[in-house]
Amino acid sequence: MVVTRAWTGLAARLPAGGGLRDEDRKRRHRLLTLLLAGGIPLLTMVGALQNGGLDAAWFLSVVLVLPCVIAASVMPGRRLASVLVALGFVALCGGFVAVSHGLTEAHFAYFVVVAALALYRDWAPFGAFLAGTVLHHSVLGALLSDRTYGHHSAQAHPLKWALLHGLAVLAAATFQVISWRLTEIEEKRAQVNLDESQAQMTLAFDETPVPMVMWSPDGRLLRANDAYFAWMRLSRPLPADFRIEDLPITAEPGEENIFGEELATGDAVTLTRAYRRTDDGSRIWVEIHSNGLRDADGRLRLIFLHCLDVTGPMEHRAELQRQVRVDSLTGLLSRRGFEDDLVALLGRSGGPVGVIYLDVDRFKAINDGAGHAAGDDVLRGVADRLGVIAPAGSLIGRLGGDEFVVGVPGPMEIAAEVARSVVDAFGMPLPVAGNMSRIAVSVGVAGADRPDLAEHALLAADTAMYAAKKAGGNRLAVFNEQMRVAVKQRITSEADLRRALDGPLDETLPVWFQPIASSAGGRILGAEALVRMRTPDGKILGPGHFIPAAEETGLVVPLGEHVMATALRWLMNWRLELGYVSVNVSPRQLSEPGFVPMVARLLAEHGLDDPSRLVLEITETAVLSLSDDLQKRLDAVKALGVRIALDDFGTGYSSLTWLQSVPADVVKLDRSFVSGLAGDVRKSSIIVAVLGLATSLNMTVVAEGVEEPDDWRALAAAGCPAIQGYLVSRPVPPREFQRLLWETPAPTGELLAL
Repeated sequence: MVVTRAWTGLAARLPAGGGLRDEDRKRRHRLLTLLLAGGIPLLTMVGALQNGGLDAAWFLSVVLVLPCVIAASVMPGRRLASVLVALGFVALCGGFVAVSHGLTEAHFAYFVVVAALALYRDWAPFGAFLAGTVLHHSVLGALLSDRTYGHHSAQAHPLKWALLHGLAVLAAATFQVISWRLTEIEEKRAQVNLDESQAQMTLAFDETPVPMVMWSPDGRLLRANDAYFAWMRLSRPLPADFRIEDLPITAEPGEENIFGEELATGDAVTLTRAYRRTDDGSRIWVEIHSNGLRDADGRLRLIFLHCLDVTGPMEHRAELQRQVRVDSLTGLLSRRGFEDDLVALLGRSGGPVGVIYLDVDRFKAINDGAGHAAGDDVLRGVADRLGVIAPAGSLIGRLGGDEFVVGVPGPMEIAAEVARSVVDAFGMPLPVAGNMSRIAVSVGVAGADRPDLAEHALLAADTAMYAAKKAGGNRLAVFNEQMRVAVKQRITSEADLRRALDGPLDETLPVWFQPIASSAGGRILGAEALVRMRTPDGKILGPGHFIPAAEETGLVVPLGEHVMATALRWLMNWRLELGYVSVNVSPRQLSEPGFVPMVARLLAEHGLDDPSRLVLEITETAVLSLSDDLQKRLDAVKALGVRIALDDFGTGYSSLTWLQSVPADVVKLDRSFVSGLAGDVRKSSIIVAVLGLATSLNMTVVAEGVEEPDDWRALAAAGCPAIQGYLVSRPVPPREFQRLLWETPAPTGELLAL
């Protein structure tokens, strides 16, 4: 019992070929069986070369080896077949020793066989070979010592040398067994790690909510997770030969197949494609991430895909693109949509296209007088009428506000004829707010014959439209060479401004300052920052040369930030001499969502502890057109502590009572009220009224454009606290302005009022 338990324990620790797959073990067994069989002709050749030729020892060896070869070839068992091979090798090695008359070198065959039997990685054939070796050396060594050992000592003591040979073979076999056992332990450890990795991979693959699938290179389904089955609406089990063509989806038109050439390569690919479900006809968008698995020879074994259904985001994106391309109020093309389609039309037609640009005359009066709903009715009515007038194949868009554009394929004559029809058509009243109202339009016409001229054609038609509006409106103007000069000037101005913005700003776009002085004593209270442009040849240009281009292109945003930053920097330099600095802000700047954060950042960067020393000037007409968002933006600016000035007051549609609704701190009277004030009683009455209302609303007043001493004295007599104009000083560079500050006393109490 004890022996049985000990043997069982020892056998459990001995290798038994468990690390080999059946196909590998069979391949090794077949090889060893062939080697055993091949040993017979080798033994025959060695025996024939001996002096005695083929003798009984050769014959006995062959008789013993052949049955082992045959039995090992046909026997179904695993271990017994390997033991027969081992016993066959005992007989074969004994034959080599016998026909060599015990030659010592012939005994090396036993050690060669030990190495060969290591292919089994099993202790049983080793044990059989060891036992057979000892038995051969002891029995035949005693009976036929001269055919077993080649030296006298072994012939005299065969059992001793049989034991020594057995120990040598045992030692060689022991090291092989130890090596196998260690290998098996390592393989088991590796298998545990592999099993754990496979379990993790299975968990990550099967349980993830992301659809995943593995395809063979020829399109057969190898494996798919539950999420893939659910997403593809597949039922288990699938046929064994299920292929990618059997999926319930089809490629969209233009795609050759579902797989696609990009995925079939097995390279790492990420792409988004559209498919159509065959069960309900719905369209799905799929973001596919693909990777290929290759073998050691680089052959593609499988293609792994994980699929993200991005139908929702793609549809949302398409809707956003549609919204960008389509005007929500009228259903016409938006500016971007029209510009893109105009380029495409020019490229597709290969001929000229006429561009008709129209603007509704006095639309602002309609919008303000009858309300925004009436204004929307007008815009929709214009869109409907254009849709009736424009020829088939034309493009119709609303660029924004009350501006519309039509692209007519064909020469300019056709576009001009359509444009005349547009002007005439609006002689008929439109339904507006339940009533029939007459409107008029100003129309400009230009043309282009190449896609790269589309933008220029739109700009030229816009220029012609403004020419028609300046001529009184309700008319048509065709773009001509004289207008082309104006367009070139606008393009040149934009290029010059971009060049200046790309250069050292303090050099290319210097900021000058014009003083704002006390009307009582002439002390400098503040300054207005005014930007200039320095050309490459050193010429200084006023804002009229580049501000319109800045407004049109949006470059006024970075330009305005530069002016504000520069103004704050100089204000901090003059903080003891100068009360405040004012900076002009355009509606385009105010419309930027980042405007208020930009102001807050500049205040913090320059360390201005009293934000009220920064005044932002906006024009009266700009304030009148403010949307709710821009109104909130102004409120946010005031929340920072920054003051707001209403510039050019009196040039728009304002009234004195309208001031009550404006979030302004300062009113700047336009020069048209100031010039000739001393001799105009009517202007004096207006200024007195404005001053009285501003005082009651806690606003202060600055009179602009003061150029005559008599006007200065009249303003002082009326109680206007501050003046600005050439009489005080023209705008000057910072160093000259600093000398002006040194020449006048620093502001004290008057700063509190301004």
